[in-house]
Formats: sequence, C-alpha cells, structure tokens
Amino acid sequence: MNFMMQPATRTNLADSAADSLRTEIVGGRWALGERIPNEAALSEMLSVSRGTVREAVRALVSQGFLETRQGSGTYVTSTVDPGAALMRMKRAGLRDLWEARTALDAEAARLAAMRHTPAGLQRIRRLLEERGKPAESAPEDFIRRDIAFHRGIVEMSGNRAMVELYDFFTASIAETINSTLAGELPEPDTTAHTAILEGIASGNPDHAAATVRAFMAPVFLELDRLLSQ
Repeated sequence: MNFMMQPATRTNLADSAADSLRTEIVGGRWALGERIPNEAALSEMLSVSRGTVREAVRALVSQGFLETRQGSGTYVTSTVDPGAALMRMKRAGLRDLWEARTALDAEAARLAAMRHTPAGLQRIRRLLEERGKPAESAPEDFIRRDIAFHRGIVEMSGNRAMVELYDFFTASIAETINSTLAGELPEPDTTAHTAILEGIASGNPDHAAATVRAFMAPVFLELDRLLSQ
C-alpha cells in the first residue's frame, strides 16, 4: 500500500522531518525491529532533500528511535516517545499537587465556615473582586491575585499552622494555577470561586468543604483523561 506523509513545512526542515518520522514510528507505521525506507523513498514521502532526511534520521538515532546498521539499513529500535512518557510523569506529579491543594483548601474552607467574621467575609469578597479574570492581566499578576484570594480563606480558618503550610506550599500552588492558565487544565471561573465564598458564609462546614471539592472536580476529570492517553 502506498502511504504519503505530511510534507515538512517548518523553517528547520530537518526538525520537521524528524517530527514527521517520529510520529509515524510512535503511531506504528513501522514495527519494532523493522527496517524503514531508504533515504530516497523518505525524501519523496516528506518532500525534502535526502540531506534533510539524513539529518532527521541522525536525530532519531540519537533519541533512541532508530539504529543505522552499516550496509543493511536503518531499523526501528523504539516505538515509545520518551517525551510523551515524561509528560505523563509530569501530569501524575501535577495531580499529586492538586490533591494536596484540595485537601488544604477544603479543610481551610471547613474551618472558615465555623470561624469567619463579617469583616473577614468582606475582605474575601474584596479579594475575589480584585482577582478578576485571567485575560484581564499578565499571567503572573493573575496568579498572585488568585493566590491572595485562596490564602485569605486559609487565614480565615484561624489555624496559624495551615497559613504557614500554605505559604510554604505557595510555589506548588502557583504551579497548579499556572497549569490551568497554560490551557492544559480548565481554570475554575468566578462562579466556582463565588460558590466557595458562599459556602463559607453559610456557616455549614461540610457544605463549605464540598464547594471546594466541586471547584476542583473538573480539574481532576481532565487530569485523569490526560493520564489515560
């Protein structure tokens, strides 16, 4: 059967050709241990020069996908993309961070529902208004304001150790927020944040904690979907 690959279009044709070949290898076009077509055939498939194919093959050899055997040809030595594996590891680590953040935020909301004051609620409402939306400012400014809102709830819990823990954990918290701004995970909207505030104001600790878990639920659904790929 005659296959045609997508022609290389990026400025760096060797990188583009390597990407195309890597996609074909990972996709199972050639089995593990199978010899891939020669330079002339790959050149025609990719619509690039044989020199570009040669560079692309060298890159894939260095990455462990291919092996060149003198006088025999080039063979597939791996069909697993290590970059994809690393991404899955990163996402698994990110899920751990989100689980830790959920536990901290949910307990803070539960305690805040029991211990809040009118002045404390007014301050949280102001922090929520100041938080705004991601598109309204630079990512680092939005992250700072978002953290201020969530830290305010932790402060309202009245548990100084949790505040200290939250401050220690801030870098990881920022990473969880940044993962939503990067487009990989859904960013909870203002309505979801308001639900947490209203849960605390209700004075019902279990309800307040539940609003945090509902807030986090779409993030976990998407993380699980990405990890299953």
